[in-house]
Amino acid sequence: MADNPWTEGDNPMQDPQKREETDRLWSVLEKTLAQSTIEQRRARRWGIFFKTITFGYIIGLSLFLINQANLPVDGMRSGSHTAVVPIDGVIAPSELSNAFDIQQNLTAAFEAPGSKGVMLEINSPGGSPVQSEYVYRAILDLKAQYPGKPVHAVIGDIGASGAYYIAAAADTIHAAPASIVGSIGVVSSGFGFSGLLEKLGVDRRVITAGENKAMLDPFLPESLEDTQHLQGLLDATHQQFIARVREGRGERLTPGDEDVFDGRVWSGEQALVLGLVDSLAGPLEVAREWIGAEERIYYTQDEPLLNQFSREFGFGVGTALTWLGRQGILNPWSLSH
Repeated sequence: MADNPWTEGDNPMQDPQKREETDRLWSVLEKTLAQSTIEQRRARRWGIFFKTITFGYIIGLSLFLINQANLPVDGMRSGSHTAVVPIDGVIAPSELSNAFDIQQNLTAAFEAPGSKGVMLEINSPGGSPVQSEYVYRAILDLKAQYPGKPVHAVIGDIGASGAYYIAAAADTIHAAPASIVGSIGVVSSGFGFSGLLEKLGVDRRVITAGENKAMLDPFLPESLEDTQHLQGLLDATHQQFIARVREGRGERLTPGDEDVFDGRVWSGEQALVLGLVDSLAGPLEVAREWIGAEERIYYTQDEPLLNQFSREFGFGVGTALTWLGRQGILNPWSLSH
């Protein structure tokens, strides 16, 4: 039986032969550990390399997809097209559909050398009468500057109140049979809590400089004088709204039918009979048949660069990862760590 250099109680250093064998074993062990370390480092390097290549590929593909998404709009503005200005959601200074941004979009749409006409693509319940008036006037001013470019409004799901106010500035208005159109009126609403305070035993104390400064305070009893004053404001705004619709629609409105101005909404089919719209048509039909340029290009305000990059880059990475997964190129669980 061969001697065991590791036998407890023996001192291999006392025997030169055993010492040599011990040195040889240590040498083999050191070489094995060194080789193992080298292999681990090599595997780690290759893992990092392939991860870097994969990540770079994803970045490149993402940027390519982002550029592809942006190219059509930037690349075709000089060609013949219908310039589309969308008006979506509530019209108000703090909303996406605000007068300033819409005016900027309208100006760009009219100034584009390739635009044969401008389409207002409306899907809005209305909003601020002031913002609507600003946009209405901007459309008239631009039509005067560019008499060769018609303006056509197309109502989608809804074009009511302030949205119809804007549409009235267009040369023609179009809607779908089931579109909601009209609501030519003005409303102001609120709540009164004076009775509730009385039941709770709470005394409302208001000090003003100016007799009517606390007008319409919901915690004070309703005043007939205040109500009449507010009604006068609403009536004046309503008459302005009616005047804009009459100015825009002219003789196309059904003669003697004042119901169109009582604040009701109508379907697209009913609006056609009342003269509130000119035809039952969608954006593609209007672009092709009324403007003569089937190709549509949207003119909208750009998002802040950081927001746009985050959104588009996230979309690009997601699309790239999905494509790589379908191609079997990327399996995140197979990467070395």
